[in-house]
Amino acid sequence: MMKFFALFLTLISAFIVFGGDDFLLTSQNTIEVFPRRIPKINMTKSGPYLGIQQGKHMILELGGERQWKQVKLVKPNTQAASIGGNYNFRYNVIGFDLGYWFKRGRLDFTYGARVVYRSDFESNSFGIAPVVGYKILQFHIQAGYHFLTKPKYQFETNTLFVSLHFVLINSRDVDIKREKKKKK
Repeated sequence: MMKFFALFLTLISAFIVFGGDDFLLTSQNTIEVFPRRIPKINMTKSGPYLGIQQGKHMILELGGERQWKQVKLVKPNTQAASIGGNYNFRYNVIGFDLGYWFKRGRLDFTYGARVVYRSDFESNSFGIAPVVGYKILQFHIQAGYHFLTKPKYQFETNTLFVSLHFVLINSRDVDIKREKKKKK
């Protein structure tokens, strides 16, 4: 008898979570027992990041990132924008990156791009870098390739790279939007 009761509760719970609006909403003359008004929850997080980029050269990265995330059970979307700087101490090359990435789902890859600027204080180069990565907790590893313009004087910078960022979240904002009750 206990197994039957547990199976019954499991099926009812699954029905409530994965649909069943028409079944749960009753006519106007009766009271709704389980109103299906799941709020839309969006979370915004931001903070500085510390990273290291490895390619032909090892480069230190510092910057800031802002993430927007939908909090939901199935296929949550996450996207982020970042701005940062990096410096190659050995060859005196400075760089600035403006990036964007998105992720669909909890365990999926991240896809994005960066607009980059590199300079050795004598010549400079602009470009883009498509990136693919994986994010777990606050660690984000990305691999990409810098497509740079030809500088006036050749300087040492990474073209093919792997970078690892750790974001220190210091601001978190949760926005809950509830659906209005529909009148018939």
